Amino acid sequence: MKLLLDTHILLWAANEPDRLSAKALALLNDPAHELLFSAASLWEIAIKNGLGREDFKVDARLLRRGLLDNDYAELPIVSAHAVFVESLPPIHKDPFDRILVAQATVEGITLVTSDSLVAQYPGPIQFV
Repeated sequence: MKLLLDTHILLWAANEPDRLSAKALALLNDPAHELLFSAASLWEIAIKNGLGREDFKVDARLLRRGLLDNDYAELPIVSAHAVFVESLPPIHKDPFDRILVAQATVEGITLVTSDSLVAQYPGPIQFV
């Protein structure tokens, strides 16, 4: 199964694995799962790190390199993802989370999140 990690799960997996739930760790450590990260997550990290957000103090370039070196696949943002955002219900206002939901839905892959608002969207979402 393909798993798209939301930004916080991605950050925790890379830098603070002790913050991941047992359920998240089981999903991420299962060799049957292909782990993906979105270009949107790196964009979010770069923006929020640049704004000085303490919970995003990560060099996005180094994170990307580390993810690729550890066999994570990169999911680019394409126009089908962007236009799908319009059809999402107004559950969450964060544009980064909304594009992740759109990507997972359009691509038919499971979005792994610890955000209870994101988990309310219909579609392939796994709350951990």
